[in-house]
Amino acid sequence: MDALDALKAELEQFGNDNDSTHSERSKRMLNITRDTGEFLSVLVRATSARHILEIGTSNGYSTLWLAEAACTTGGHVTTVEASKYKANLASETFFRSGLSEIITLVHDDAGAALSRAADTSIDLLFLDSERAEYPVWWNQIRRVLRPGGLLIVDNAISHREEMAPFAALIESDKGYTLSLVPVGKGELLAVKAEDKP
Repeated sequence: MDALDALKAELEQFGNDNDSTHSERSKRMLNITRDTGEFLSVLVRATSARHILEIGTSNGYSTLWLAEAACTTGGHVTTVEASKYKANLASETFFRSGLSEIITLVHDDAGAALSRAADTSIDLLFLDSERAEYPVWWNQIRRVLRPGGLLIVDNAISHREEMAPFAALIESDKGYTLSLVPVGKGELLAVKAEDKP
């Protein structure tokens, strides 16, 4: 097992142990599953994504999967975390990972971070944050995702009811092709239509 794999395994154990002892959402890591990480890695590579945005860093576990794949595409990951506690944990994770040069950690509200991103600047956006806010962020997400870009939303099956308003918004937009993939806690994929010549 190499150092990065060992770090991932350590974070998985920490997340499981931590979340079994805390009921308060702000103290829980709520990490993605390992198969979701593998899925994200494949998607980054398959789409040759270079400009990757993650909303919801937690302790940086999911970011490692994105950044490891970005090494193969010449890409960079910007990850946004509102919690100072979790941002500090993620900062330590990235330092230990050897991937910190291709990760930018932004400690801020996701809405504010999205508003600063340039139009059509994102190849792949991974959304794993405050589900109630997703509909509020939708217009900004649409703006920053490039034509042909991919949106991936976690918890699409495990929290289907909470996700329903956001999923309905995407489904009503004819510019997106959707697929619900039963990996981990369920991943909703939405590809933005390419501009017609």
